[in-house]
Formats: sequence, structure tokens, C-alpha cells
Amino acid sequence: MAQVRNCNVVTKSYQKNEFLDKAQWETIKRGGDAAIKRWINAQLNGTSVTIVLIGAETYRRPYVNYEIKQSFIRGNGLLGIYIHNVKNQFGLTDRQGLNPFDNFRLGRKNLSAYVETYDWVYDFGRNNIQTWIERAAIRAGR
Repeated sequence: MAQVRNCNVVTKSYQKNEFLDKAQWETIKRGGDAAIKRWINAQLNGTSVTIVLIGAETYRRPYVNYEIKQSFIRGNGLLGIYIHNVKNQFGLTDRQGLNPFDNFRLGRKNLSAYVETYDWVYDFGRNNIQTWIERAAIRAGR
């Protein structure tokens, strides 16, 4: 979501990769499933924390789930940020989506039991995202 990505609080010290625009994503998609997974894997190289923006449909997105799985395998810290309360250009909000970390099990618990999630609006994301990132990195031993 552009409002979160462009909040100017994720400094270059945190931000390894630039954000992808729709035209670039469409080019990658044309390469098929394997190309998308290669691209995701390349984007994860050198990262220590993966932030998942959780919208109404995120739970069902296969490539989000793939990125979560690969991030976990690599030992990245994981962090979820709900964005349903962020107003769109018309001043409207969306419904809260299911937690995508519930798609994964670790023993007898879902991965969501181990991953902190926040609401961008009600948890004051603009003021707190750097702390959230640091906490996710520390929890992962990074």
C-alpha cells in the first residue's frame, strides 16, 4: 500500500530493495510461476526482516504465502501490518483480512502465535514501524 510504503520512515538503513511498481510486476508475472518465485527469492537475498502488509485478500495470495515461507526458511524476522483502516483516495476503509501467518503451522501452533502484527492506523505505524522492524529482527536473532 502506497501510504505505508511512502511514509518516509523506513530509512535507507532498513530499506534494501526499492518498491516495485505495477508495470514492473506485470513484466515479472508474464514469466510465469517459476519467474515470480525466482524474483521473490532474489528480493529476499540480504534481508533480515520481511514485512507483510495485511489487507482483505492477503491471506489467499499464493505469492505472499510463498514469500512468508521462504522468509521463515531463511531465518528472517517476520512482521505483519494490517492496512484495512488506512483510508483510500475516496476516504473509505476496507474490511480486516485474515492473518496470513495462520496459513503455517509450527508444531501445535500457527506461525501467527510467534509473529507480531500491528494495525497501521491504530498502532501509529508512522511513529512505530522502526521499532517494530527492530523487534522482529531481534526475535529472529538478526
